[in-house]
Amino acid sequence: MQRRDWIKSASATALALLSSRWAITAEAADSLSTRFPVLADRVLAKATELGASFADLRFMQTDRESLFVREEMVQGIDAASSLGCSVRVLVDGAWGFAASEEITESRLLQLVESAVAIAKGQAGWRKQPIEIESLPAHTGRWDMPLAIDPFTVSLDEKVERLLGINRAALDQGADYCHSRVAAVRERKWLANTFGTRIEQSRVRLHPGFSVTLVDPKKGEFASRASLRPPRGAGYEHLGEWDAAAEAALAVEQAREKMAAPSVTPGKTDLVIAPSNLWLTIHETVGHPTELDRALGYEANYAGTSFCTPDKLDSLQYGSTLVNLFADRSAEGGLSTVAWDDDGVETAGKEFPIVKDGVFRNFQMALGQAALIGREGGSNGCAYADSFDAFPIQRMPNISLQAGDDPTVTAASLIADVEDGIYIEGNGSWSIDQQRYNFQFTGQVFHRIRQGKLDGMLRDVAYQGNSVDFWNTCDGLGGASTYELGGAMNCGKGQPAQIAPVSHGAVPARFRQINVLNTVRESGDAIAAAMRGEPVRGCGCRGAREWA
Repeated sequence: MQRRDWIKSASATALALLSSRWAITAEAADSLSTRFPVLADRVLAKATELGASFADLRFMQTDRESLFVREEMVQGIDAASSLGCSVRVLVDGAWGFAASEEITESRLLQLVESAVAIAKGQAGWRKQPIEIESLPAHTGRWDMPLAIDPFTVSLDEKVERLLGINRAALDQGADYCHSRVAAVRERKWLANTFGTRIEQSRVRLHPGFSVTLVDPKKGEFASRASLRPPRGAGYEHLGEWDAAAEAALAVEQAREKMAAPSVTPGKTDLVIAPSNLWLTIHETVGHPTELDRALGYEANYAGTSFCTPDKLDSLQYGSTLVNLFADRSAEGGLSTVAWDDDGVETAGKEFPIVKDGVFRNFQMALGQAALIGREGGSNGCAYADSFDAFPIQRMPNISLQAGDDPTVTAASLIADVEDGIYIEGNGSWSIDQQRYNFQFTGQVFHRIRQGKLDGMLRDVAYQGNSVDFWNTCDGLGGASTYELGGAMNCGKGQPAQIAPVSHGAVPARFRQINVLNTVRESGDAIAAAMRGEPVRGCGCRGAREWA
């Protein structure tokens, strides 16, 4: 069978199965919009009757699809749908929670009884009662704007587009190229005893590829992954991307990287592109300023935080140029929603985390602000990744703001560097158990000499601690250089939940940052292990798995 015939046959069969799955959950979900108000009234009344001081009811539908293509071959299609409900109650200062895939009135009332029993069962061992602030009641519906629903696009179209990326890379000389596209669609309904009745839906998409070149004579290889970020958007985010052109460029850069000299370790100036800096923001600012982590309630995925409440309004987190703001309202943001999963309206809840270099705010969900004596309550940072997950504090979009001078570009920043490195694209990362000491790599490392790019380097990683690093920042790009990066799979919690989050940034310059040679460091680590000595590292997973 010819390749195109196989693709057509396989795609038709797969699409029929996927469309059937999605049609079933979509039809069931559509009926919920009419049933939800009545069910909510009965469930919340029952919770109140059983002693709950607060209760909410949540329905959630999730569709997921991932398509993987390698060279001329479709490697696989992953697809899943879920639809279910959960009830959360606060009884005598303790949380209770119960969830089910069955959405009937009788089952919902059973969930209320289970959640209340769980809450009451904690009376004998909880240290102090949980208290939450009152929230305004909201009613309405919000649908994320998108041009093309990716779940309506045929697999033929998606496969051919990914194969086109691979062909462009192979034609340019790549030995290997794999490409992919992942899409997620969420639809949520929320009602609570404050009077909120809301419904919202959103879609996110992440296309990407990676090319690899091999030099069999030297026994070496080099890779370069795409710089296309995930986005709160439809299929247009893939369709509008000239991926073939980037794939061809990636091959040229991988070839140059393979022939480039290995970096000399030591302190040097860095200019970091938004495509790399977003992950540094995520790890060195995003996670450390989660209040539950700072209070020690959360320690999964690289520990608690150095950024404790006593540092609010006093810690010089960065230079006076550094402003990092949080929101759930940015266009295209992966964390963008109209209401968080506690029912907090996000418009108007934008807030500075670092302003003029000073640490100003934590990320907070319902009931957390009072723990540190902050007024204003939640700033809209609650999220649950599935219908059977308890909403926890999760990261909003957190972004480095542009500098005051709109004319500054990456080239302007580079022009003021005598000897340094310009870094593009994110790679691996490591960070300690207090979110303080870190190490990051990247995709492409351009050598800077006398204010100009002068070839490439390889085996580069930069290292530092969160505060010292941001305090060395002495230059920021203007508003026209702003780009939105991010991840669809930020991990947190136990049991683990994943959340989507965007981080905008401009090119930024950092002075005298410690640069490592990763090959030399790896060799030293192997030698140390062979000698039976401890090896440095925090045991974090890579950025492409969990962030």
